[in-house]
Amino acid sequence: MILVGNQRGGGKDLASHLLKEENERVVVHQVRGFASNDLHGAFQESYAMSKGTRCKQHLFSLSLNPPIDESVDSQTFEDAVDRAEETLGLTGQPRAIVFHEKLGRDGEVRRHAHAVWCRIDTENMKAVHLSFSKKKLNDLGRDLYLEHGWQMPRGFVRHEEASPRNYTLAEWQQAKRAEKDPDRLKAMFQDCWAISDSQAAFTHALKERGFILARGDRRGVVAVDRHGEVYAISRWVGIKAKQVGTRIRDTKALPDTGEAQKQATQIVIDRLQELKAIEERKAKDAKERFKLERRRLSDQHRKERERLQARQSERARQEEHQRKARIRTGWRGLIDYLTGRRRAAEDRSRQEKLVAEQRDMREANKLTSNHQTAKKRLDRTEQKARRHHLTQAKEADQDIQKLETTSADRGKRKIEFKNHRASRRRIHQSTGRTICSK
Repeated sequence: MILVGNQRGGGKDLASHLLKEENERVVVHQVRGFASNDLHGAFQESYAMSKGTRCKQHLFSLSLNPPIDESVDSQTFEDAVDRAEETLGLTGQPRAIVFHEKLGRDGEVRRHAHAVWCRIDTENMKAVHLSFSKKKLNDLGRDLYLEHGWQMPRGFVRHEEASPRNYTLAEWQQAKRAEKDPDRLKAMFQDCWAISDSQAAFTHALKERGFILARGDRRGVVAVDRHGEVYAISRWVGIKAKQVGTRIRDTKALPDTGEAQKQATQIVIDRLQELKAIEERKAKDAKERFKLERRRLSDQHRKERERLQARQSERARQEEHQRKARIRTGWRGLIDYLTGRRRAAEDRSRQEKLVAEQRDMREANKLTSNHQTAKKRLDRTEQKARRHHLTQAKEADQDIQKLETTSADRGKRKIEFKNHRASRRRIHQSTGRTICSK
């Protein structure tokens, strides 16, 4: 059942919408917790209560849409509303339930429902806080599909068990470190079964999550992962083996567990090879980016040096002009010379020039130091990026080799076991003894 809810105000408009005559039939199934018995009066009460708070969206409206080809009775709708109320934290809040019967495009009359709650908690005079309502409703809708055995839309499938073919390298490493959660694993198998209506669809759904549908060594239908783990479909989906047989009819077309494990492993190997190639491309692109960045930095530093030199030259010219202006000429200069004032001015100018040269040297050294720091920072960033790409590619390569080796060893052990059993059988047959099938 698809559940779509949202907070809203505008009680008058909502009541008018729910009572529209465009539906084939409208039934106000329940008005609970309000003094009024009609929708307009009930939602007006909710608005009046909200005036005592700062809440603008005093209503929560929920639509309940069952599968198109399913006939759902009033009790099922009401149970779903009760569970939504508890899930959202609206237990005990005033509510109304309205049933709509509408003519579909195919000419069939279909039934859906709407539930509306007042969010105002009158005891505390505040609105009930609704957090993560969309996720909660999606989870509840998914549970309703599973409980009633309805064909589940793909949008309700949980995405915790992502396809190995869609892993990023970081996600692969995280998944490699994590242990499988039995509850999530069972939910994954139930999801795959719920969204599938045929053997091909179920096979594809499992393959998207890294599992290969196979025939068991002894009997039944199983799923196999890259580790060689075998999962009985009936047990993990939670149904009888007979029900599995009604959907998985052509078991001869399925691979055995050994071949299924190879296929599951190959899915991961193919993806890791893609990821390794991606990391190599990233490393190559990063190398070009750093080369361009180094060139840009070099141009920037050259321009900064040129600006500093130009600024210092202009300042030195002005300061030299000021120093020369102190040396008077003519008869005043003669007086300065005779009185020793000229020598004092020249000594002062020489001292100021020395201080200015030292200042310019410090500025140039500081700029050079800043440039060296920037270059070293870029070098460290490039080295870090290079190490990261090398580590990622190396780890992917190691995982590929490990998966290939493990798969080959598993196949070799299986062949050796079969040969051992065959050898024992021949020995017992030659001695006239009967060997147990085990």
